[in-house]
Amino acid sequence: MKHLLLSSVAVIFIGVLPAAGQVPPTRQEAQPIYNVTVIERSVKAINYQYRAGPTKIDFRGTVLLPAGKGEATVDSRRGRTEIDARFENMTAPARFGREYLTYTLWAITPEGAARNLGEIVPNGSDRASLHVTTDLQAFGLIVTAEPYSAARQPSDVVVVENQVRPDTIGKIQPIEVKYALMPRGHYTLDLGSNLQATAADAPKVSMDKYEALLEIYEAQNAIGIARTAGAGKYAASTLEKAQILLTEAQHLQASKSPTSIIVQDAREAAQTAEDARLIAERGAQDEKLAAAQSEAAQAQTAQREAQAELQAARAQAEAARAQADTERTARKQAEADAAEAHQQAERLAATAQTAVQLPPPQAQAAGEKTELRNQLYREMNALLPALDTPRGLVMTVGDAAFNGSALRDATASQLMRVAALVASHQGLRVEVDGLADSEAASVMSGQRADAVGRILLSQGVPAEAVSTRNLGTSRPLVANSTPANREQNRRVEIVVSGEPIGNLASWDRTYSAIPAPVGSGKRD
Repeated sequence: MKHLLLSSVAVIFIGVLPAAGQVPPTRQEAQPIYNVTVIERSVKAINYQYRAGPTKIDFRGTVLLPAGKGEATVDSRRGRTEIDARFENMTAPARFGREYLTYTLWAITPEGAARNLGEIVPNGSDRASLHVTTDLQAFGLIVTAEPYSAARQPSDVVVVENQVRPDTIGKIQPIEVKYALMPRGHYTLDLGSNLQATAADAPKVSMDKYEALLEIYEAQNAIGIARTAGAGKYAASTLEKAQILLTEAQHLQASKSPTSIIVQDAREAAQTAEDARLIAERGAQDEKLAAAQSEAAQAQTAQREAQAELQAARAQAEAARAQADTERTARKQAEADAAEAHQQAERLAATAQTAVQLPPPQAQAAGEKTELRNQLYREMNALLPALDTPRGLVMTVGDAAFNGSALRDATASQLMRVAALVASHQGLRVEVDGLADSEAASVMSGQRADAVGRILLSQGVPAEAVSTRNLGTSRPLVANSTPANREQNRRVEIVVSGEPIGNLASWDRTYSAIPAPVGSGKRD
C-alpha cells in the first residue's frame, strides 16, 4: 500500500493539501509563488479527424508551473471523443494560494466555451492520469488550479496547455481562444491565523484515504465559497442540501466506509455547493438589476410628477389670464351700459323739458296705448312678477325658476303664455337680460337669458323682435350681503316695449313746456 504524507492543517479546509508523498508546505510556502495573471491566451485548437485513429498531443507548463508537462492521446469516435491524458511534475496546487486544492482539465472551444472534463489527482510522484470523453469535436486543452473539482468556470491559474506535435493528426489552427476566466482571489475564505504545517505532525495515509480526504476538503471549500458568495441568502435550500451531503460524506469517512462512496457524496456536495454559488451570483445580479430598475422607475415617476406639476401651473396661469380677460370684458360692458343709461336719461330729461300739450287726436292715441299697456301689465303680472317702468313692462324670472341654466317646466309654461301675449300685438319688442350675483355666475346668467329667449321664439315672437343680453353683475337689486339678497340678484328680466304701449309708464305723465297765461291762476 502506497502511503502519502497528508497535512493535518487541511482538516479545517484551508486549502493546504500537499501532493502525495511530499512533505506538506508551511504556511509561507503555501502562498502563490508567481504573481502572474493570465486572462487571454493563444491556444492551438484542433479539429480531430473523425475515425482517423488516435492522435497525439503534448502538454507544456505555463509560467506558473514551468516544469509541468504531459501528453494525451485523442481519438474521435462515433458520438464521442476519447481523451487519455498523463501529466508529470504536478506539484501541490496550494502553492498558488491556500484556496486551491486540486487541478482540473478543461476543453476550450474556439468560441471560448469551457467544458470541465475532470479532476486531476497527482500521486506521490506528482504524476497523474485521466481518461475522459467529450462530445466536442474541435477544442484546445488546458489545466487550471481550482478550489474544488466541480467548478463551472476555469480560474486564471492556468498551469498546463496543450501543444501540437509534428505527428498530430487533424485540422490545426492557431486560434485566439478567449475563455472567460475567474480572476485570482475570486475564491476567498477566512482562513484564520493559525496556519502551520510541518512534516513532524503530518500523518501518512493511503492513496484511497488521500482521495477521500481531498474530495471532502474540496466540498468544504465549495460550501465556504458559496456561503461567502451569498448562497445563504439567495440559495439557502441548495446550500443546505450541499451541507447535508458533506455531513454524510464525513460520517462515512468516520465509519471507514468504502472510498468510492465517500468520494461520491463529497463530489455531489461540491457540485451542489457550486450550483448554490452560481444561483447566489445570479440572485445578487438580479437584485442589483431590480434596484437599478426601481431607481429608474422612481426617476421616471418623479419626472412625470414634475411634468404634471408644470402642466398644472400652466393651466392655472391660463385660467388666471382667462379670468382677467373676462373681468376686463365685463368692466367694459358695464361702462358701456352706464354710458348708454346716462345718454338715455339725458334724452328723457330733454323730452320732458320740451314736451307740449298733445292735440286731441294724439291724446286719444296716447290714451289707447296707456290702456293697452295697463292691460298687458295686468295679464303679465298674473303670470310673472312685473313692473311698469320707463324701460317698459319688466317681468322678473327669479333664481328658483331655474335648475342650473335650464328652466323648470312650470316657468317654461308661463313664458309660453307671455310669448303668446307679445306675439298677438305687432310692433312689441322683447329684451331679455341675464343678471348674476357674482362674476363666477356670469356665464350661467347668459345661458339663462338664452333659454328664456328660445322659449319666446318658439311660441311665435319674431326673431327680429327678441334680443338677449348677459349683464352679469352690472345691475344688482340689493347688496350681496346675505344669501337671500344674492338670490334676488340672480334673475332674468324680460323687458317688453314698443310703439303699441307707448314710452311712458302708466303712472307717469307729460308736462307742458308752454307758459300759462298771466292771471290764469296756473303755475308754471
